[in-house]
Amino acid sequence: MKLTSICYLLLLTIVSHTTYAQTTVDDPEIKKMVAEVKSENMEATVRKLVSFGTRHTLSDTKSNTRGIGAAQRWVKSEFDEYALSSNGRLTSKIDFFTIKADGKRIAADSELGNVMATLKGTDPNDDRVLIISGHLDSRASDVMNAKIDAPGANDDASGVAAMMELSRVMSKREFPFTLIFVAVVGEEQGLYGAKHLADAAKERKWNVVAMINNDMIGNSLSSGTLLRDNTQVRVFSETIPYLETEAESKMRKSTNRDNDSPSRQLARYIKTVTNQYVDQLDIKLVYRNDRFLRGGDHTPFSQNGFTAIRFCEMNENFDHQHQDVRKENNIQYGDLPEFMDFEYLKKVTCSNLATFSNLAWSPKAPTNVGIEVKELTNFSTLVWKAPEGKEVFGYNILIRETSSSQWEKTIFTKDTKIEIPYSKDNFFFAVQTVDALGHSSLPVFPVPVR
Repeated sequence: MKLTSICYLLLLTIVSHTTYAQTTVDDPEIKKMVAEVKSENMEATVRKLVSFGTRHTLSDTKSNTRGIGAAQRWVKSEFDEYALSSNGRLTSKIDFFTIKADGKRIAADSELGNVMATLKGTDPNDDRVLIISGHLDSRASDVMNAKIDAPGANDDASGVAAMMELSRVMSKREFPFTLIFVAVVGEEQGLYGAKHLADAAKERKWNVVAMINNDMIGNSLSSGTLLRDNTQVRVFSETIPYLETEAESKMRKSTNRDNDSPSRQLARYIKTVTNQYVDQLDIKLVYRNDRFLRGGDHTPFSQNGFTAIRFCEMNENFDHQHQDVRKENNIQYGDLPEFMDFEYLKKVTCSNLATFSNLAWSPKAPTNVGIEVKELTNFSTLVWKAPEGKEVFGYNILIRETSSSQWEKTIFTKDTKIEIPYSKDNFFFAVQTVDALGHSSLPVFPVPVR
């Protein structure tokens, strides 16, 4: 057992008699991984992807130097390099599929392909899956122009570079369940690559714990307002789940949990873990599925009932987004690497890494989480069942006022029932499992039990 683990066990043993103790521990292995993330690696990846001229979904698939096909094969070759350090656990493929002409942004039947690397888990009894993505395709002003240069440095070579850097670092470690790193295509044409993967995950009944989409995470200067800030990044999460049943809708309304969807719990989790492991980066929780009237590759996963969020830079620059490369009135347009902030990209990638690794090493979430309502009282009693699988060291009870966007207090207990002096009339609660190194599951919102 690691020395840190022993110290943590001793600490929690001492405080668990009172249960009202808030404890935090840093996993040295996660801190080590965060330190291994290199901005120069991601800059090299971005510049390599830009070198293919265009990565338009419908661009050349045969050339080895230009177009989406060349980019796909190069990304796969990089995954294969990372696999050499994975003891055979990391495997890669280009997952080809056919999209029919849609009369919109797919002019003719086309073969598309997501580039996927799968890091197999070490526990054959743990069927959980984590997915992290960026979109490989790019576009210029005319979304149908597959010939013109479309460098796509920030949109979205930044997300692909982050995803690849995570796969490089994490493939050297062992995790109990499956991690999938994917460069999807067809985003600019209609989220086709993400939809293909999300549909496949649903059809195959994958137990997807979380899906994280990185789309435009490498720019820190806004157009127009000229705001420059590389200390904040937005995380978008849906309010009401797309596939909410009638019974779930009734429960949501009766418990006022409109702000506590599974995706919203993931967003808050990201904020907590980022505060713990990443300096000078604040997660701005944006309470909508995506930007106003826009969408991203996490959306098909949400639509299939999975927990999914989007990372996106705080300040978008529309001079360098969906623009032909040109110069007008001494203003350079086009999505070029020289307009990116690679230190900012590094910090956002570290946030992804800390979140992904915490979840990947966490116990399963508690089950049957409930809050007793059999009598009127100014105390609240929460009950739950221990999950199967990896040993649970204890449980965090998360508490916040109803007007707060983020959890404000944590109470630790080793029991599966706790009475706390906080009224359910005035506070929201959730329960999460925690292991001896502080890796915690996603929080679970309680339902009333009589």
